[in-house]
This record gives sequence, C-alpha cells and structure tokens, in this order.
Amino acid sequence: MKMALDESKFDLHLKLWAIRVPREHCKLATRVLNGYMLDRPRVKPITEDPTSDKTRYLILSENIQNPDLSDIPDEKLAELKSLFEVEVVPYSVTLGYSYWTADHILKQILPSGVEAPSSFETIGHVAHLNISDELLPYKDVIAKVIYDKNYPRIQTVVNKVGTITNEFRVPKFEVLAGKDDMETEVKQYGAIFKLDYSLVYWNSRLEHEHLRLISLFQPGEIICDMFAGIGPFAIPAAQKGCLVYANDLNPDSIRFLKINARINKVDDLVHAYNMDARKFIAQLMTVPLSSLESDNHKFESSGEDMTSGEGQIKLEDRNVTDEVKDKFDDNSYKLETVENLCSQANANVITAKRRSEDNGTGGSADVAVIARTKHGSNKRIKSSESFTNKPWEHVDHVIMNLPASALQFLDAFRGLIQRRYWKASLPLIHCYCFMRSSETMEYIVSEAESALNASIQNPIFHKVRDVAPNKAMYCLSFRLPEEAYVDLHVTG
Repeated sequence: MKMALDESKFDLHLKLWAIRVPREHCKLATRVLNGYMLDRPRVKPITEDPTSDKTRYLILSENIQNPDLSDIPDEKLAELKSLFEVEVVPYSVTLGYSYWTADHILKQILPSGVEAPSSFETIGHVAHLNISDELLPYKDVIAKVIYDKNYPRIQTVVNKVGTITNEFRVPKFEVLAGKDDMETEVKQYGAIFKLDYSLVYWNSRLEHEHLRLISLFQPGEIICDMFAGIGPFAIPAAQKGCLVYANDLNPDSIRFLKINARINKVDDLVHAYNMDARKFIAQLMTVPLSSLESDNHKFESSGEDMTSGEGQIKLEDRNVTDEVKDKFDDNSYKLETVENLCSQANANVITAKRRSEDNGTGGSADVAVIARTKHGSNKRIKSSESFTNKPWEHVDHVIMNLPASALQFLDAFRGLIQRRYWKASLPLIHCYCFMRSSETMEYIVSEAESALNASIQNPIFHKVRDVAPNKAMYCLSFRLPEEAYVDLHVTG
C-alpha cells in the first residue's frame, strides 16, 4: 500500500508585521533595518503593496512581536521617521510544500531515528535511488519528494530491485515516480552519451576516474578497451586523438557505443566489437596466416571487418624510450598514479613510417583531435599522427574496467603476443578491481600474477573511490610482463 503525502501538512503560517515604505526609500530602509527584517531562504523581505504602486511592504522579522515596533532600537526608528511616516501593517506569509527542501520534508515524514536518503545518482533525467530495507515502506513517498523537488531536471525516479545477477552488470529497476522512460542523455567532459539505463551499465560517480585515465593518453596512441560499455573511456580517448578498439559483451552497450561515437564525431576512431573479452583480445592479437603474404586482414567480429571505420588505417610505429619505461618501473605498491609515465610519453615517442614492404595496401586515417575551446565547446583539429590497423603489432594501453572480475580475465594475456611481429613496448594494463579492508595490495598483485602466470614488475595502485564501508575500488596499472610473448614460426 502506497503511503499518501498530504502536502498541506507542511504549511507554516507566519503572522508578521510590515512597514509601508515609499519606493524611493526602500534601499535606505533595508540598510537601517538590517537584522530586523524577515530572514528566510528564498523569501524576499521587500514585496509589493497591494494597495498602492508608490509604496512597498518591508516585512519585519518573526522576532518583532509588537506593532509599536518597541523591539527595534529607537535610533533606527528615528532615522526612518526622518525620511517618511512609519506605518505598520499586519502581514501573513504561508510557507507551503513547495517552499521546503526535500531533506526537510523527508525528516518530517520518516520515523524518528530513520535517516533520510542524503543523495542519489543522476543519469540525465533519471534519478537512481539506493533505498535501504528499512526505508522500503516509504519508497514511494521518498520518490515523490525527490521528483517534486528536482523537476524538470529529474523526470524519472527509480530504485534498484534485488541484486545484479545478469552477465551484463545491469540492475533491474522499478519506476517509483515520473515517466517510465529510461532512455536518457548524459554530458561529461565535453562528450555526449546516449543510453538506456535499463539496458546498459553506467556509473556517474566514475567521471573523475574517466578523466584521470584519459589524461594519461597521448594523441596517436592505440587503446584497447575490453569492457567498454557505452564508451566512457573510449569516446573521450578518441576525442583526444587515440584509436580505440572497444569491446563489450552486452549488445545494447555496443549499440549505444556506436551511436555515441557517431554523435561525438569520432566513429572513424572507435572500432566497436560485441563478444566475450577473452575471445576479443585473442582475436585482436592473433597474427593471421595471410599476413605472411599480405598486410590485408579481416577481423571477424559479428560479421565486421577489422577496418570497419572510414577506410583502412595507415601503419606507423610508436616506440616508447627506456627513459619512459624507467619512470613506470618506480615505487612498487605505492598509492600513485601513472602520470609521470604517460604525461611525457608524447615527447619520448618516435614515430616513423614503416618500410614500404610493411605498408601493404592499407590506406591512411588522419587523427581528428577534439580540442576544448575556452567556451567549453569541442573543435576537431587535424593531427599528423597515423595508426596501425594491425593491433597484433602494437597497442599502447589496455583498459579492463570490470572491477568485480577483471583480475580473472588477465589469463587471456598468457602467451598472447607474437614476439616476431610486435613493434613496440608491451602495453600498459589498467585493471580495475575491488579491495576489501582485510585485503592488501600484495594480495591483489598475487591474484593478478596468478592469472597471468607471470611476475608483475613494480605495479602502481590508484584508489578510485570507496564503494562500501570496508570495500574500495582501485585501478592497478602495470606493464604487461614479457611472459605474454610467444615465439611462433609459420612454416609453409
């Protein structure tokens, strides 16, 4: 049974006094009576006089009880009387439901000792509540208050039902207030993301982490996003001028990823795939037999060509110097970021055209970097960088944003890369994970090493956020160990 909300119960009727002030003296009168006027948020102490357009009402404080104004110092009254005839009139103010904040109303509704929801996640026009069990009997009235106090910015209020059990990490929701429409639009860091919150995963609380990791990338780098979702890493990386291979198991996520790449005008730099992450990275890094005769390669992914963007992409080497590698191999297990590694990478990267025999018949694709103007709008700027359409030869970064299980997916890198064809340093892995208060960084690294079947040299942890009282989300970054290499020779 839904709990009804009687809005009239929140009406507060104030019986006050006001002074009728000539319009030309309003400014001076407010200065003289500073501290003695009505002081309520969002209520102006000067209002219209319903009897004359030549005067205004100056509403006095609730502490002024007597119409003779004996609660106001004589010198202030004398200063007013020297300007105009002071006339006191009764004045009534009603502060109703629309006046009070959501927090105030919820505290009046909920039982004593029950804490009102302090915040909610906003996804476009959708408000996602996380209502505790003790508040479930009041969920509808809570949703109504949240809706009323945030409309029209919020037009749909939902609550998660049960636990997440599906393979796509998408909760089930019930609509508690507003329209039953979960398809919305989110704007972050100059990018637009369309999504259906009932079909795909989205976490607005990760915006700063998206920005942090993208800030480490340089224009011209090649990114592999194994759990891309609708593109919170992939789209801004492409806007920065990176080539992104983005994969997700959820077909709806990939559908919106392609939409977002198109509306953000980076669809030529984002290649989207819909498959299991292990299969994706394995096929991405597999050197086809045909490469021995030709550099043309078709990557079979739901019938897609590997070069499914606007034409094929020109080959180019990017070699990270030992100096940059040394910067990464520093400060084991410390809570650090990898800015020192990546912020200087652009100055240390040497780009060189491959020999003509490596160029094959692949076409070129200029990098269209999205630059932020001082007014916040995006502007595409042509860059001289070119990309390889042969990821088995070079990838700069691998993003694994599936904190509940990404560590287990590291086994996909065992013997993954053929040394004979790899043209640069091994990629940096950015693997997200959860860490409980009872666990240590050493334990997380040991789990990663077990999955890789290799030793990780000098891992770097970055704390993303607390997700529960004794549980936090981290990003573990490290250079892929050389055990990922495999030496295979094709004989014919």
